[in-house]
Amino acid sequence: MKRAPIVLLVLLCSSAYAEEALTEADAHTALERAVTFFRTQVSASGSYLWRYSTDLTKREGEGKASATTGWVQPPGTPTVGHAYLRAYESTGERYLLEAAIETGHALVMGQLKSGGWDYRIEFDADARRKCSYRKGPESAHGSNVTTLDDNTTQEAVRFLMRLDEALDFKNSDIHECVTYALAELLKAQYPNGAWPQRFEAPPDPAKFPVKPASYPQSWSRVYPRVDYRNYYTFNDGTIGDMIDIMLDAWECYSDAKYREAAVKGGDFIVLAQMPDPQPGWAQQYDQDMHPAWARKFEPPAVTGGESQSVLRTLIALAQRANEPRFLEPVPRALAYFRKSLLPDGRLARFYELQTNKPLFFTKDYQLTYDGSDVPTHYSFHSTSRLDELQAMYEAAKSGKPTVAPLKRNGLGEGAVEAAAKSAINALDARGAWLSDLPLKTFEAEEPGIKTIDSAVFVKNVDALSAYIALKKEKPSK
Repeated sequence: MKRAPIVLLVLLCSSAYAEEALTEADAHTALERAVTFFRTQVSASGSYLWRYSTDLTKREGEGKASATTGWVQPPGTPTVGHAYLRAYESTGERYLLEAAIETGHALVMGQLKSGGWDYRIEFDADARRKCSYRKGPESAHGSNVTTLDDNTTQEAVRFLMRLDEALDFKNSDIHECVTYALAELLKAQYPNGAWPQRFEAPPDPAKFPVKPASYPQSWSRVYPRVDYRNYYTFNDGTIGDMIDIMLDAWECYSDAKYREAAVKGGDFIVLAQMPDPQPGWAQQYDQDMHPAWARKFEPPAVTGGESQSVLRTLIALAQRANEPRFLEPVPRALAYFRKSLLPDGRLARFYELQTNKPLFFTKDYQLTYDGSDVPTHYSFHSTSRLDELQAMYEAAKSGKPTVAPLKRNGLGEGAVEAAAKSAINALDARGAWLSDLPLKTFEAEEPGIKTIDSAVFVKNVDALSAYIALKKEKPSK
């Protein structure tokens, strides 16, 4: 499940740093202390989890983990690797590139024979035998399932591509790992341009005919417990993330086959748009191109959540690949979703096929039209981004950039310095940043304990490296 982004807090500090002028040297020192601690004390063979107890005895990603486990799913290993690489690009400090390379090699060790990554990487020898890793002991029966869920494999590939480019494509282990991953992801693409949520091997084209989306004659209101992993999947951004990394690969390696895969993915989005009266998209489709069940709280429906991400993907693809035809489905979808807004201005996560009634589940997972007793672990409402998407569409149609250029870290100059001061003041004697965010999988055992959080680490590394880059651009007089 995706976690909400952490909001950058600008703290009012009573320490010396809050009163004295911050220097570039202060930021360099704090950055090196923090990265050294994270590499030497927190890392498992160059990999990272989501969260740790302050004494590092308890560790978790989305689930409990050991001291020899890394997590690929963001904000795990690739997310930390991106932070190291951004910091290196901002500061030029060699140890940061070395940290990024170390993290890249951890991902090399976690790559499966199927080409991608599972949520976790095991470094213990016995645990590794349970997976079909490309590196290490052979495992005839180990798990070999690449997951595209939650931006897992995609983020690993995205980081490795950036690292490969930073190393001028000369690190053979990194380069071979990422090109192998991309080759297998190309093979995993369905004939219609979609990708599944997970895969072990390329699909049999004969089993996946190319056809447009349509409504089923009927669908079960009771969860059928089907295996949905090979369905054409928009849920959690699966296909959008795949199109994005294929465009990144095209730009990184100047190889047209990656652009072709991205465009083919766009062709699937066009095929998957439901016909009237609901010209939106489902979270997932079966081989007949009917909206289909996934988990017990994800029914066949048109979705107000993922459809907005699909529209964003279409607009980005139209611009990045110079394919304006991908803008054509956008106006119909926007008009439909505007008519489908709930009284509170939000969209329902699910709209019943053809009737367009909002669908919900009770806490015991019974399908209902009543949204007053829904489970709390899953969002059955989606914030409307329709105005933003409309503006993006209009800008793309007129040939203008859809997003204004960002300031450093999205912040003005004063806020960059304030964020760096906050990061320095929050650093403890070991070089760790502590968080009040709980260890979710241990909360019943030890509620309310302080933690070390990878997302907090990334935020503060970004703040310090942004400040150093700013000082390099505008040195003190």
